[in-house]
Amino acid sequence: MAINVDAYQQIKKSFGGKQVQLVAVSKTKPIEDIQGYYDMGQRDFGENYVQEFVEKVPALPADIRWHFIGHLQRNKVKQILPHVYLIHGVDSERLLNEIQKEAAKANLKIRVLLQVFIAQEETKFGFDQAELSVVISDLTPWPNVEIMGVMGMSSLTDNLAQVRAEFQHLKHASQQLLAVKNDANIISMGMSSDYTIALEEGSTMIRIGSVLFGARDYSNK
Repeated sequence: MAINVDAYQQIKKSFGGKQVQLVAVSKTKPIEDIQGYYDMGQRDFGENYVQEFVEKVPALPADIRWHFIGHLQRNKVKQILPHVYLIHGVDSERLLNEIQKEAAKANLKIRVLLQVFIAQEETKFGFDQAELSVVISDLTPWPNVEIMGVMGMSSLTDNLAQVRAEFQHLKHASQQLLAVKNDANIISMGMSSDYTIALEEGSTMIRIGSVLFGARDYSNK
């Protein structure tokens, strides 16, 4: 079983008593590995691919909180809604509208995070500052969507000062959202390579994959 007990315990210890949620990013990883962390008490798992997500859900315990953390295409929203605990990557108003439409049809209230573009990489997604301001100025068009906070991905760089500045940008976006919705307090930032900086900058949710599960196998993706 490819789980790392020591790494798991070390990550939890790094929270230092702070209220931080660990999302174990289990994309491309087998059921047995997820079950291994579940047996250690882990309940939050993150998936990136819709087909893999919907196949894993019925094969694992019903009390797992499934996070969809990948780039979500609008035509696949309907497939994940009955099972998802939190959608991290809501990166456009069009995606918000689609989630609202499908959630209303299913009579569901869907928890989401607004993804903010904080990196200096065009391959990343998210709202820029102006777009974020427009969306949060009036949340009434999305009654079936519960905005719980913000999410962001830093640049893939060795420049730790840049990473820190990007996380500070996300923290500012969080404060902007909190000013209009005072329970939208999740800040999902920090992955295997930068979670320690993210924690220092106020992250309340980190998404850890390779440190826990080892290298990814994308041969079937």
